[in-house]
Amino acid sequence: MAEGGRGMSGGESRLFLTDEQLRKGIEAMFFAYRGFTADPDRILAQKGYGRAHHRAIHFIHRSPGTTVSNLLSILGVTKQSLNRVLRTLIEDGLVESRIGTRDRRERHLYLTEAGRELEQQLSTAQRSRMRAAYRAAGPEAVAGFRKVLEAMMDPALRSHYNALRESTDE
Repeated sequence: MAEGGRGMSGGESRLFLTDEQLRKGIEAMFFAYRGFTADPDRILAQKGYGRAHHRAIHFIHRSPGTTVSNLLSILGVTKQSLNRVLRTLIEDGLVESRIGTRDRRERHLYLTEAGRELEQQLSTAQRSRMRAAYRAAGPEAVAGFRKVLEAMMDPALRSHYNALRESTDE
């Protein structure tokens, strides 16, 4: 039986969801995101950083040597906004910017030791919350959750996500 108490008949295979059920899902995402970001936000606030700094650190860690233009594409922010974040992270000794060897106009980004330590603090807090939630939900729910998230991604961003998935063993 589909959610909402309606059975599937014939060849019908679509899940029927009411607006109320969708609203509850949207609200659950809002509150889950708030919880997911709470611990890193506290760590970042102690250093005067925000979520934009966290996202930059996360993706530089995931793809050492990534270019500024690739990071712009992943984060979907303006060049001015990213430059402000990167300038702070570089000045504070968390990120190193190296000129490209093939194209000297490119800047390749790497975390410094201090940057890797901060990334570890931030990701440990989030992994702990995710691990507890995944254990509570069980493997089928985890697989379903991932499917839902992947289905919500814009197709243009899915290529970035898939590239990150391919760079690690799952």
